[in-house]
Amino acid sequence: MAVNSNTVQTYAVTTLRDDLQDALISISPDDAPLMQAAGTKDVSNTLFEWPVTELASVNSSNRVIEGEAAPGNDSATLPVRVQNYVQLSDKVVETSSTNEAVNGAANAQTMAEQMALKLRELKRDMETMLCANTAASAGSASAARSTAGLSAFLITNVDKHSGGTAPTTSGTGAAGYPNAAYQNGTLRTITEAMLNNVVQLCWTEGADPSMVLVGPAIKQKISSTFTGNSTRYKEADDKRISGAVDFIVTDFGELQVVPSRFSLAREAYVLDPNYLRVCYLQTTKQEDLAKTGHSERKLISCEYGLQVDAEKSQGAIRDIQAS
Repeated sequence: MAVNSNTVQTYAVTTLRDDLQDALISISPDDAPLMQAAGTKDVSNTLFEWPVTELASVNSSNRVIEGEAAPGNDSATLPVRVQNYVQLSDKVVETSSTNEAVNGAANAQTMAEQMALKLRELKRDMETMLCANTAASAGSASAARSTAGLSAFLITNVDKHSGGTAPTTSGTGAAGYPNAAYQNGTLRTITEAMLNNVVQLCWTEGADPSMVLVGPAIKQKISSTFTGNSTRYKEADDKRISGAVDFIVTDFGELQVVPSRFSLAREAYVLDPNYLRVCYLQTTKQEDLAKTGHSERKLISCEYGLQVDAEKSQGAIRDIQAS
């Protein structure tokens, strides 16, 4: 259709305001399943310790003569001291006074909104490092301390492939802190047999695992290849088809399969969350930094570390081909 002469159309106007939704929409995820499942604990030093007691092996020949005159002493059952370091993580925001004064879309430029976003980013950083295959380190005047991640604790209840080398500790046996992380082996496809093996190992050692923490690719592999996937349920009324395996019933209990965006892509963790804690030397806090000219600076920080009460309470399937 024709347009009358001199009709003003939007194509020629250069002063139109952008149509910005007056709300800040963020697609970036900040769920933290390991931190949500674990307990919390306050600690009072950068190197924190906890005792782990392990019962002696079963003595299947524990028979003595009636009226024995001089029974010998058994070895004392004493705890070992397990350790980890806390690490310090932070986010810093600086905004100008002009940013506070202007009317921005969703006010994303303001200090308050930036602090809220940085807090979510800090949470993602923490979850990633707590899941990591990283050894603990005392740090120095020029190097940051590091807390050992979950993967670096796991030695006993592990299904690994050829070439994989177990983590080590700074002490004898299980004592001390993880001072060398797991050395990766050759990749292979995860199977139900691997999972059943690790669950049995955990249960035999006294744990009651209830959770399998995996990356997204491994979650899909479990859903597409494990036995439970052979039965798909279709509800004709609401037209839904179930193609996922979210719970696995084993001979030693039911496990929830939990996908994590921040877990290692090549490992699956079989967890008993009752024996996991995030320890805080300094809980998350906000502080004002020195004001400079027409700007304002704030700091968010947290000093924390991972405590695995007993590494035999957790398990891992390592060297998994994610694709």
